[in-house]
Amino acid sequence: MAQRREHDFLGEREIPKDVYYGIQTLRAIENFHITGIPLKVEPLFVQALGYVKKAAALANSELGVFDKKIASAIVKASDRVINGEFNDQFITDLIQGGAGTSVNMNANEVIANVALEMMGKEKGDYEFCHPNNHVNCSQSTNDAYPTAFRIALMNKLTDYKTSLERLAQSFENKGEEFKQVLKMGRTQLQDAVPMSMGDEFKAFATNLREELSRIEDSKRLISEINMGATAIGTGVNAPKTYPELVTKHLREVTGLDLSLATDLIEATYDTGAYVQLSGVLKRTAVKVSKICNDLRLLSSGPRCGLNEINLPPMQPGSSIMPGKVNPVIPEVVNQTAFYVIGADLTLTMAAEAGQLQLNVMEPVISFSLFTSITYMTNACNTLREKCVDGITANADHTQQMVMQSIGIVTQLNPIIGYEKSAAIAREALETGKSVHDIAVKEKKLVTQEKWDEIFTFENMIRPTFINS
Repeated sequence: MAQRREHDFLGEREIPKDVYYGIQTLRAIENFHITGIPLKVEPLFVQALGYVKKAAALANSELGVFDKKIASAIVKASDRVINGEFNDQFITDLIQGGAGTSVNMNANEVIANVALEMMGKEKGDYEFCHPNNHVNCSQSTNDAYPTAFRIALMNKLTDYKTSLERLAQSFENKGEEFKQVLKMGRTQLQDAVPMSMGDEFKAFATNLREELSRIEDSKRLISEINMGATAIGTGVNAPKTYPELVTKHLREVTGLDLSLATDLIEATYDTGAYVQLSGVLKRTAVKVSKICNDLRLLSSGPRCGLNEINLPPMQPGSSIMPGKVNPVIPEVVNQTAFYVIGADLTLTMAAEAGQLQLNVMEPVISFSLFTSITYMTNACNTLREKCVDGITANADHTQQMVMQSIGIVTQLNPIIGYEKSAAIAREALETGKSVHDIAVKEKKLVTQEKWDEIFTFENMIRPTFINS
């Protein structure tokens, strides 16, 4: 295989002649064997790096920092990266030391070599377009990396928000479908009072839709960037008006409502926006997991459990028990939620570990957020497509359980009082008799007409105060 030689201040290395990355990327792939997940797995991050390098070149050209011919080549090379043409060249592990320097240099080297080819030069002929002097001009990893990270996050959150809204809508649709299904509500896994299964499923939708506004709140925090801060926020090696100008260009090339931080020193080390976003992801994961727990309970059985709903059968449930079907989709979503909850703790510790003017743990922060958003997006889509949309209700069974339950005695309280209602409940529990037979036929505490007035479908799911 043909090779080319490149050098950095640690020495020289041979690199395959046909690759677009350079010596610092090579050192990174040799040093960091952690997740086995390369940068190219997050194409929105690669795209965002292209946006950052393009905007920087445009700002530097406008300010006369370097030759417009070089700036033009960098812009064109960045566009090709933005379009995904060189994703396979972004190979550094997502978790790495160096605060993301390897990611930044991977982008700088690829874009420099693409630009060189477009200028009619050889890869590695950095005299004409240098990864540091030109592609990274007026930048450092400490502003380029977090800015690209935030751009990628904003774009990933768009898809996540869509998947969450679609899941909520599926629950809303089931709520409408099940609105005439009477069932027993439960508290502490014990019979409580009757309700509509439709209301139960609509509540799932409401519960999830609350998270949509939390996502938007997080996106507003993420949209604040620190381009032009360079190393620690003092703006070293950047022209005076560069921060505002590069932010303007970034807004234009990304179409995102990005804003420049008012205090670049604070913005360079602060990771509070990531902590908040991770907390939102965790909160949603907890909610989705709770709903999956409910689906598993409601579908339990089919003969010896609640058996109120049927989940779509996706696969045989046992290698030994014939005919068994398990709630595998809610189960896998539960497990996804557990991962996201754990990733939140990882991110929290990484955010706390920042020291002085920089948080060097940002790579694991990015890994935690990228994977959490991806997994939650996939989980929401999977739950909707393979479970919720296919749920059916066992309406006759749920109505029979309501009318045989002891919980319906609660609605007699305004008429016969708590003490008498409790006595009926105790007798029903001990004898197996129905509340109706004890209250109406035996003790004659309630007339049949009053019973019929109280226990209509509408009054059980939308109770109106009725007394004697």
